[in-house]
Amino acid sequence: MRTSAVTGFPYVRPAADPSGRPSGTRTRTLTVAYAGGEARRGPVTMGQANMIRCILRDDPAHINIHDVWPVPAGTTLDAAVDALRALVVRHEALRTTFPDASAAADGEQVVAAEGTFTVTVLDHEELPRDAAGYAEALARRARAGRFRLDREFPLRTSLVARDGAPVFVALVSSHAAADGSALAVLREEWLALLDGADLPPLTGLTPLELAAEEAAPAGLRKSEASLAYWETILRTGPQAMFAEPRATGTDIRMPQLTLRSARGGRALGRIVERTGSLPSTVLLTAWCALVAHRAGQSTCVTAVPTSNRFRTRLARSVTTLSQDALLALDVTAPSFDALLRKTWGAALNAYRHSRFDSVGLWEMIGRVTFERGSLFARDVVFNDVSTLASTPASTTPRADDEDGPELSWGPDQVLPTRVLAFAYQTTPLLHLSLWADPALFPRQEAEGFLTGLVRLLEAAADADVPLASLTAVTGVRAVERGPDWERVDGSWVSPSAVAGALGRALGGVPVHVAADVPDPDGADPDRAGPGLTAFIAAADAALTPAAAHAALMDALPGRPGVLAPRRYVIVREPPAQADRSDAWLRQQILSEGNGRERRMSHDDG
Repeated sequence: MRTSAVTGFPYVRPAADPSGRPSGTRTRTLTVAYAGGEARRGPVTMGQANMIRCILRDDPAHINIHDVWPVPAGTTLDAAVDALRALVVRHEALRTTFPDASAAADGEQVVAAEGTFTVTVLDHEELPRDAAGYAEALARRARAGRFRLDREFPLRTSLVARDGAPVFVALVSSHAAADGSALAVLREEWLALLDGADLPPLTGLTPLELAAEEAAPAGLRKSEASLAYWETILRTGPQAMFAEPRATGTDIRMPQLTLRSARGGRALGRIVERTGSLPSTVLLTAWCALVAHRAGQSTCVTAVPTSNRFRTRLARSVTTLSQDALLALDVTAPSFDALLRKTWGAALNAYRHSRFDSVGLWEMIGRVTFERGSLFARDVVFNDVSTLASTPASTTPRADDEDGPELSWGPDQVLPTRVLAFAYQTTPLLHLSLWADPALFPRQEAEGFLTGLVRLLEAAADADVPLASLTAVTGVRAVERGPDWERVDGSWVSPSAVAGALGRALGGVPVHVAADVPDPDGADPDRAGPGLTAFIAAADAALTPAAAHAALMDALPGRPGVLAPRRYVIVREPPAQADRSDAWLRQQILSEGNGRERRMSHDDG
């Protein structure tokens, strides 16, 4: 699935010359040779194939990932470069290219035994006051170029120095080589090398070892089981978590909000002591409870990308495992503790089904959503990287958070989701970053959501919390949708919005949409069960249910409150009482059906 990795450094862009660098900057490029690895080749992994498709399709600034590593004081430039060279020799993913990237899942990866890479050194007379923010801005800017997968080294590395002494490493990675967890492993090992430590033998699977495991019969069965798991959620879960009046559009520009709270960290620790649960499970429970409460949903569907590293041999693999674990958690529990008991099993089930053939997944998504009449919306992403040793460093929070958690706003980023959260740290303080659709979460509401999460943890620290009291406990109110909205087929839907979208898709013809229109004869299987019925007045008798359904499916992106009707009824003229379903039923019916008989191209009518 598509994903965008982001780090937690808010930044202030420094005064700069036209190149974006402070005055007095000397720039040079080092060519670094490496040797000592083993030359190998073989098929790509499922995660690599998934990310290669995204790299070829998506904006590079969205799909490339970056990180900033503070350099320990006293480190020389040669030592920093030598440690980078050692990582390249150690990890095959950093010596890998993809000669035929366009082949995606059928492509090949080639591991080089030796080669070169470049490091850009930006040496400054003086660094900006916010040096970390400056390094972050450099790394973000370097995400803009698309990696040439067939020949380019997968890391773009800049060393930010002051008077010859390196202060930060700002790097960008191809998402086909590494994900956020892999970058954290590299960062930890790089710091260990600078400290003079000997790195232990590799225990994580290499990309080629992982590809072989995935292609084995057991791996193929796991992929098939994962697709079946996803299909169940896609057929029965809400089509979008945030189906509400203000939710529109797809790729959305969102500002970053960061929370640091010692009180939140202590509260989380007390819940762990009280319940015996893992900190990550407690935090995921609180997240799902509050998201579902705010969205007015009985199920929280959230992607949890890093959780596919739950196996020991994957935990420290330097490669991309960028395939979502998709959690569908039923939040209809009486209390926080009852929901906590549900969460671990549901999360483990999601983690076990996070390895799949990405081409097969998208084919299944296309088939299922066409049949259901919806679009899968990856509305919510929760990325818990707190268990990794090298996550972005936190500043010291105010003692005891007497006036509430520390909140800070950072830069915007365009993301294909509505709410994304990173959990960087859970002890001794809670450190989270949130990117939320500003149409749904204006700044005050976004801040209220994160502080509400801390309040929920504090309330659950010493006693169980009834979930019916979430508004009072957290200050977060559920969305108000209005009388036009109905829950249909597991999703919140606005029948009037469906009618408007369908009418426009068909060139402005009159349309009436209603839920649960009765079947007078009880004999039509297409009309069994809850669903929408669309009445269409089409003077052109050539219009068919299949053509109507195909036209609406084309209009669905960016409209989460629109679900395709279960049945299309086509008449010649609208009745005088166009807002009454029984009046439409008394018109002469030209054709009717569910419209799902076949996929239609635009040339089919």
